[in-house]
Amino acid sequence: MGDAPDRLDSVCVFCGSSDAADPALLAGAADLGRALAAADLTMIYGGGGVGLMGACAIAAHEAGGKVLGVIPHFLKERERRLDVVETVVVESMHERKMMMFERSDGFVVLPGGIGTLEEVVELLSWRRLDLHGKPVVFYNPDGFWEPLFKLFQHTVDQHLTPPSFMMSWSSVDTIEEIVPALRRGMPIGPDAAPDVAELT
Repeated sequence: MGDAPDRLDSVCVFCGSSDAADPALLAGAADLGRALAAADLTMIYGGGGVGLMGACAIAAHEAGGKVLGVIPHFLKERERRLDVVETVVVESMHERKMMMFERSDGFVVLPGGIGTLEEVVELLSWRRLDLHGKPVVFYNPDGFWEPLFKLFQHTVDQHLTPPSFMMSWSSVDTIEEIVPALRRGMPIGPDAAPDVAELT
């Protein structure tokens, strides 16, 4: 499917599509969009104009960044396709995820719901199977993703997942840390995941 990229030119953003999200999360998503544009990184995302995904894409576009949306035809109305950016309409969720994966050199996971969880678990499963080596960075404001990290650790403790899996991603607390963490392409230290220091 793809090894680690030689350089970082495009970043896929997985995030929530609910306008009911905490305004601070929506603001953080917009800040990320501007950060990607400032770093001259193409934003790849799910194509909608709502929630964190819309906030991030609109901010990236307005800051002069390049944005590519990928959306299934059946979600065009529900997620309000963002027509001001380049958008590819596909037939299925599977096609959407594969195109987003193939066009991206790295991944950022912002707070989101069940759809975001589904996307990132599949992405990390592919990483576990050595199908790719692309960097994955979680934005973890106020410990948003800690329950998921603890669940991952639980599967390691139960000998269902190898300890090395816990080094498959980085976790950062601020938007400013995201692009540098992507560029490093590896976990950034003891804060990358719970108990990661003990696993190295």
